[in-house]
Amino acid sequence: MERDQEFLEFIVKSIVDNPSDVKIDRVVDEMGVLLTLSINKDDMAQVIGKSGRTASAVRTLLRVVGMKNNSRVNLKINEPEGGIKEGMNA
Repeated sequence: MERDQEFLEFIVKSIVDNPSDVKIDRVVDEMGVLLTLSINKDDMAQVIGKSGRTASAVRTLLRVVGMKNNSRVNLKINEPEGGIKEGMNA
């Protein structure tokens, strides 16, 4: 596991209620590194934060980690099944 992925896993598992449900996929391409985060639907509010502030802070910290390792790191947070968007479409 790469340093950026370990860092994200540590932060997210520290703030969620269901750390065993945290999954992170890492893909490297010409655009840089893409970390895709999947979490329990009950933990979305904690990871996103009020007005997206927590997610924004995590993305900023990941950029710093990426700069230290000469790479561009981006974070995508997957909407869990049964999440808010799915409930709105029902």
